[in-house]
Amino acid sequence: MYQPILEFIRNLYTTPKGSIFLHEPLFIGNERKYVLDAIDSTFVSSIGEYVNRFEKMMAEITGAKYAVALVNGTAALQVAIQLAGVKREDEVITQALTFIATANATSYLGATPHFVDVDLDTLGMSPKSLRIRLEEIAEIRDGQCFNKQTNKRISACVPMHTFGFPVRIDEIVSICEEYHIPVVEDAAESLGSYYKGKHTGTFGKLATFSFNGNKTVTCGGGGAIITDDEELAKRAKYITTTAKIPHRWEFVHSEIGYNFRMPNLNAALACAQLEQLDSYMENKRETADKYQKYFSTFDFVKHLKEPTDSKANYWLNAIQFEDKNHRDKFLEFSNGQGIMTRPVWRLMNKLEMFKDVPTGKLENSEFLESRIVNIPSSVRK
Repeated sequence: MYQPILEFIRNLYTTPKGSIFLHEPLFIGNERKYVLDAIDSTFVSSIGEYVNRFEKMMAEITGAKYAVALVNGTAALQVAIQLAGVKREDEVITQALTFIATANATSYLGATPHFVDVDLDTLGMSPKSLRIRLEEIAEIRDGQCFNKQTNKRISACVPMHTFGFPVRIDEIVSICEEYHIPVVEDAAESLGSYYKGKHTGTFGKLATFSFNGNKTVTCGGGGAIITDDEELAKRAKYITTTAKIPHRWEFVHSEIGYNFRMPNLNAALACAQLEQLDSYMENKRETADKYQKYFSTFDFVKHLKEPTDSKANYWLNAIQFEDKNHRDKFLEFSNGQGIMTRPVWRLMNKLEMFKDVPTGKLENSEFLESRIVNIPSSVRK
């Protein structure tokens, strides 16, 4: 039953035998040249010309005024949430269907994630679910939003652009403005994705991206914060450089900071990868189109296409089975045949550390969790 699907994937990736990974990096540009140049410069840590170049390139690509290079996407999200004003004992509204970093970053600050549902087409935070939940639990006190059930301040909202599919971010921002809640976009998976003509990450107060080894553009490990707020950008760079007061030789730090800046070696790799973003996007969207046409012939599974008003990067292609039974059998069969496929993440509220946090109704999240599978999505050579 599933063999024809695997044969299609093998033909698509011209790999008749052996393993096909979910998303592997591709280095065909200036990666080696730039990394060797960084080594020769001896500036291999967080000070170097490639760090500056990377930040400039990220600002230009996304259309943001400022970009700050960090060591990974999770660190970037932690700092961005902190800069948005989140403090210990606060609550941060996010989606239950997300990668663990979204909830972890909140927890690192001593705050509590508060989960709402997603939309079936975007796989990301549902504006309708968000509004319903806020109408149910929120009240405004002195210009700030509080959860009247827990008496905790709701100090940020973090929607995630799942698999590169943009959420209805303009609606989310509009709702949050009514409730005085700043929005931080978790755009880790959506470099190269656009919503209504604007790059993801440029709607909220801040946004973060990831350059992990499995991302479309990678530097092994890396992250970035983007914002249009100059003061926030300066502060992001300052506190992620150990909050050291600039001086030619003295070491004086004004507050607790983080050693979170991206090393120049990683930035060199990232710059070379960013140079290829446009061609990568063209390649990946062509792959998604081939998947879309192929799966249109099946009645028990469908390929998820980009939502309305969006141009997705299709970081990971996702297929949706009609039930959990089909999903589980396909996962077993495909992985047994050397083709890496993965289910969507376990819902955050089902994990031991988040089982008791505030949670709204999650009907769509439950539905998707039992049916979604990611299939090979690498840039094809």
